[in-house]
Amino acid sequence: MTEIKNAKIRILLAEDDENLSFVLEQYLIQKGFEVTVKSNGQDAFDTFCKKTFDLVILDVMMPKMDGFSVAKKIREVNEDVPIIFLTAKSQKEDTLEGFNVGGDDYITKPFSMDELIARIHAVLKRTNVFKAIESDQRVFEIGEYTFRYDEKLLIHNPSKEKINLTTKETELLRLFAIHKNDLLDRSFALKSVWGEDSYYNSRSMDVYIAKLRKYLSKDSNISIVNVHGKGFKLYVKE
Repeated sequence: MTEIKNAKIRILLAEDDENLSFVLEQYLIQKGFEVTVKSNGQDAFDTFCKKTFDLVILDVMMPKMDGFSVAKKIREVNEDVPIIFLTAKSQKEDTLEGFNVGGDDYITKPFSMDELIARIHAVLKRTNVFKAIESDQRVFEIGEYTFRYDEKLLIHNPSKEKINLTTKETELLRLFAIHKNDLLDRSFALKSVWGEDSYYNSRSMDVYIAKLRKYLSKDSNISIVNVHGKGFKLYVKE
């Protein structure tokens, strides 16, 4: 199993069992994750609202606020972040409740560390997060264009026109190129390039997307389309 390097995936772990939370934290750090640990539901939610996380792991039975309640509140402010529940409960009703409140997976205690990592990888692979982290591609072919990420350069091959990109234009175009013909989640793009999903940053990103549309306009087979309520798609007719 490929490990994630440089702690690029940020995990919020909420577990009130001190011994288990310590073991989980150390193991996840060893596997390359950046981990923030909280021992009750209220602190977990408060921390989630203040920082950016790529994955949330919630124990169901916690003081101050149980895991299901935390998940509901998280979903009120973020519809996309993956959530995994940890619980000693195995009843079908509890499992269904976990999914109904917005959970992506449900692990019953006791579980092995290998199982937890496998579940984390499976959840992240279903999201834009893992796809972007895994890609180390530096040169992309986008229709009639060649995009050289390291040089911040977009080249229209038929006309030989070269466009020097800003840092944010480069990072945003890289995300589009990685997800070519696939959905690029709006919140994920904002957090990846701007560091925060806010109204101001969202408006700024719209301006940058308009610029990218202009840069790519020489090829009529390329379009950046809005997917209402979800994000964008760089569509390239092959």
